[in-house]
Amino acid sequence: MSCPYKAKKMKIKVCGLKYKKNIQELSQLPIDYAGFIFYPKSPRYVGTEFNTESASALPKSVHKVGVFVNTELDELLQIGEQYQLDAIQLHGNETPKFCKQVKSAGFEVIKAFQVDENFQFENLKTYEEGCNYFLFDTKTKNYGGSGRKFNWNILKNYKGKTQFFLSGGIGAQDNERINKFTHDKLYALDVNSGFELEPAVKNADQIEMFVEKLENLEMSKNKYAVDERGYYGEFGGAYIPELLRANVDELQENYLKILNSEQFKKDYSRLLDNYVGRPTPLTKAGNLSKRYGTNIYLKREDLTHTGAHKINNTIGQILLAKYMGKKRIIAETGAGQHGVATATVCALFNLECIVYMGALDVERQAPNVARMKMLGAKVVPAISGNQTLKDATNEAIRDWIANPESFYLIGSVVGPHPYPDLVTRLQSIISEEIREQLEKENGNSNPNYVIACVGGGSNAAGAFYHYLDEKDVKLVAVEASGMGVESGETAATITIGDVGFIHGSKTMLMQDDDGQITEPYSISAGLDYPGVGPLHAHLAVSGRAEFLSATDKEALDAAKVLAETEGIIPALESAHALAVLEKMEFKPDDVVVLNLSGRGDKDMETYMKVFND
Repeated sequence: MSCPYKAKKMKIKVCGLKYKKNIQELSQLPIDYAGFIFYPKSPRYVGTEFNTESASALPKSVHKVGVFVNTELDELLQIGEQYQLDAIQLHGNETPKFCKQVKSAGFEVIKAFQVDENFQFENLKTYEEGCNYFLFDTKTKNYGGSGRKFNWNILKNYKGKTQFFLSGGIGAQDNERINKFTHDKLYALDVNSGFELEPAVKNADQIEMFVEKLENLEMSKNKYAVDERGYYGEFGGAYIPELLRANVDELQENYLKILNSEQFKKDYSRLLDNYVGRPTPLTKAGNLSKRYGTNIYLKREDLTHTGAHKINNTIGQILLAKYMGKKRIIAETGAGQHGVATATVCALFNLECIVYMGALDVERQAPNVARMKMLGAKVVPAISGNQTLKDATNEAIRDWIANPESFYLIGSVVGPHPYPDLVTRLQSIISEEIREQLEKENGNSNPNYVIACVGGGSNAAGAFYHYLDEKDVKLVAVEASGMGVESGETAATITIGDVGFIHGSKTMLMQDDDGQITEPYSISAGLDYPGVGPLHAHLAVSGRAEFLSATDKEALDAAKVLAETEGIIPALESAHALAVLEKMEFKPDDVVVLNLSGRGDKDMETYMKVFND
C-alpha cells in the first residue's frame, strides 16, 4: 500500500532493474512500480542476474512490471507467471488484440508508444479496451528508451480516457518542469537512465530526493492543501490558550517528520493491511443504482475493524503517540465510533485510555459505551451544555491542559493546527483506494460524484482528498438538518452558520448574534457538532464542494431503503449521505461514489424504536 497522505500522489515507476542489492535499496523508497526488462537487446536486460528471489525483495505495494518487445504470447505469459509479475509493459508492435489477451490473463497492461509531432493520438482508441495504461516515450529508431526527452506539449493533443505514464529521459533536474506540466490523464512518471550510476544500477539516494521534492511541489500547488501556518484559505490556525501552547507546538514539530519517516509508513501500512482490514471494498449497489437510474458505488468503511472509518485515523495517531513517547491517551467521541477505535488501538499498544463522551450520547450509544469499557477504556460522561460531542471535546481539552504529558487523539478534522491536516492525511487512504478501485473497475479513476456526510468531517475529508484538484469530480457534503434547517433544532452548520472560532480553529459554526455557540441537534450522535473542520469551511466558501442537508426523517428513511434493497444497515451518520440521493438528479452513465462511513449496529436501538412505532 502506498503512502496515504499526499494529495493525488504522482505514481513513480523505476525501470531497468536487475541487481538484487539495488532492488533492496529501492524497496525502502516510496515507489509504486518496478520495471524489469525482458528484451535481450537492451543493456538493462535482466539476463541471469534476475530471479524470483530478487523480485521478492520488493514490498507487495510495489507493482512488478515486466517490459517486453514483440514477445510471443505463450512465452510472455509464462515469464509473467514465473516471476509473479503484476503488470506487462509492451514496447513493440503489439496489436490491440494482443493487449486484450494479456489483460484477460490477469495482468495490468501498459502499452508504450513513441511520440513526436506527427503522432496520431486518435489511433489509440482501438487500444483502450485492452490496456490499463499507456506510456508515452521519445520516438527513436530503436525499441525502448533513448534517455532523451520529447516535447511534452505534444500531449495536449491526447484527449483519450486512458491514463498514461510519462517517460523519456526524466532526470533529477526535472522536478520544476514536471510540476508545471499538467494533464488530467497523467498518472505516473517512468524513470530510468536519468538516475543511473551505470546501466541497471540506480542511484537510490538521488531517486529518494527527487520523489520527496516532487511531492513537496505537488502539495505547494494544491490550492486546497493546508499552508505552513495551518490555514485552508482563511480558515484554520491554532487559536489556543497559553497553557496548551507547549502541547500543540510539540505536535506541530513532530507530526510531519514522523508521518514521512520510512518506519512510520511501513508500520502504518502493515496495520492497515493486517489489522484494520484494508483495502475496504468498493461495492456496486445494483438495486440502489436501478432505483436512482445511475451507477452507485458504496465505499465500505463499515467493513473495517471496529465498523467505521475512524480506525484509519486512530491507528496512525497511536503510532505517532508511540514514537513521541506518550503513555496516556485522551479522546473525545460523539457516536462512540472514534471512542471504540481509540480504545481498540490503546488495547493493542497497551496504553492508558480515557474517552470523554456527552452524557446524552452515553445514553443513546450504549452498545459503543459497552465496547469501549470491554476494551479497557475509562469512559467519562460530559454533563455540561447539551451533553453531546462539543461538550465532550471541551472536557478532553481541559484534561490535556491538566495533563500535558498525555496525547490527545482527536477524532475529526477539527481543533487547532496540526490536527485538521493530520487527520485528513490519515483518512485520505479512503480516496486513494477509491481511485485505484474505480480504475480497475471502469478504466477511469474519477467518478462524477463523491458524496459523504459531514459533522466535523473526517470521513468526507478522506473521501474527497485525492479529488480536490479534479474539477470534473463533484464533491457533495451532507450535513444533518435535524428537525429542519429553520427549526432551531439542527446541525446544518454551513447552511445557517457564520465565521467564528471553536476548539482552537477558525471555521464556520453555529452561533447567536452575540457570537455564543448555539447547541446543535441531530438524531445522529456523530453529526451534532456546531462547527465543521476548516477544510470543509474552505471548500464551502470557495464553491469546490456542494453542501446539502438531510433531516432525521430523511436519514431514517434512507437507512431503511439501503437495508431493504442491498442488505446493508448503515450508521445513522452514513444514512444522511444516502438521503440526498432522493434530492439529486443523475445521468444514466454517471458514476456516483458514496462513502458508507460506518455500520448501523450502534444505532439499532434508535432504528427499532422508530420503525416499530
